[in-house]
Formats: sequence, structure tokens, C-alpha cells
Amino acid sequence: MSSVDKMLLIRNYDLWSHLSDQEYIDLDLIHNFIETPKGNYVYFVAFNHNKLYFLKEGYIRIGYIDDEGNEIVKEIIQRGEIFGQITLERENLHGEFAQAYKADVSICAFTIPDFHRLLQSRPELALKYSKLVGHKVRHIENRLINLLNKDVKTRLVNFLYQLVQLQSSERKISSVLCLPNYLTHEDIAQLIGSSRQTVTTLINELVTEGLLQYNRRQICITDVNKIQKTGNVV
Repeated sequence: MSSVDKMLLIRNYDLWSHLSDQEYIDLDLIHNFIETPKGNYVYFVAFNHNKLYFLKEGYIRIGYIDDEGNEIVKEIIQRGEIFGQITLERENLHGEFAQAYKADVSICAFTIPDFHRLLQSRPELALKYSKLVGHKVRHIENRLINLLNKDVKTRLVNFLYQLVQLQSSERKISSVLCLPNYLTHEDIAQLIGSSRQTVTTLINELVTEGLLQYNRRQICITDVNKIQKTGNVV
């Protein structure tokens, strides 16, 4: 990938979107740009990991290996999201892995000391970054609340609605919306704390109720407003 293509990808990320060409050169963002082939790990069973990542293109599976040797998926990161040491500390990943999922991925990566220096030199970036972290923390809190207080169907509907919000962050959510389907039933089950069989049954119910169209290529929510009410989403 050329330097121009890399710069265009980086500029698609809101954190860097208002920087001038000279600021890109001064910050040396291009040399923090990495690509990871599908299936490869960005990091594996990390403990004392020292990097922060911004996903430019593709999907990243975040998870860990349980005591029986099974991979447990905690989150699937989409384009425009952050992962790694988001708190800018060295010891808070607790053995998690990050894997390129579905396709090759493009990432902008920083060591924690380098990113600290970057934020100190650019207060406006520090403010934007704090907002990104706050959004991610709220997302995690909402998932935890749903796991503790909602039945499985409501958790599934809430999960689908969150996908709508991510897809529609820069435009008004319409009554019908189709999303790329990058998730298996097993992925969804792990992300909402259920079983694959239950997720399959509930997806079929939503299809029968006319709220959802689902195939391997895309998920179409046929009535976003009704999905919102079904999931008790404010």
C-alpha cells in the first residue's frame, strides 16, 4: 500500500481527520501503520503489552483462552474503533488476544510512551481521545447491564440495535437498515452470553415476526423503531 493510500485510510479516522499534511509528516503517523493478514494475531495472550491500536479497515476479534483451551470472544472490533491498552497502562489486558477476523486488517499502532508524548503535544487530540474512551466505556457498561438484567431475546435485540447505531453514527437511522454480516451465530452467542442454539432460535423468531432478514452476507433490520421498542432501548 502506498503512502498516499495509508494517509487516506488514517484520515478516515475522526481522531486524525483535521490534521494538515505537514502535521501528518511531523507526527510520523504513516510509520505507525501496519497491516495484518486474515487469521493472524495482532497480539496473543497479552499481559505486559505496551501498545494502543486504531482499526482503519477490517475486523478484529478480542478474546481470551479459557482453562480448557477454548477461545472465548469478548468483543469484535469494527473500523474506527480502538483496542489494546486503551487506558494507557501496561498491565490491564489480562491475557487477551487480538486477531484479524474475516479479512486482512489495517491498523495504526502506537507504543504507550509515544502516544503519551503525542497527546501532550496535541491537547485537541487528547480531548478527542478521552471522548473515544468514554464512548467505549459506556458501551461496555451497557453490555454488562444487559447481561445482568435482560433476558436473552432482549439482549439479542439490544445487540442488533447497537450494530445499527454503529453503522449509522454519521447519518439518521432509517426505518429499514442493512448491515454487513461479519458475525456467526456462535460469535453473537458469546457476545450476548448465550448459546449458539438459543441465538439461532431467536433469530428465526425475529425473522418470523418480520423484524429481521438474515443471511450470510447481511443482516437487514426491517423495522428499526420496532426493534428499538422490543429491546427497551431508549
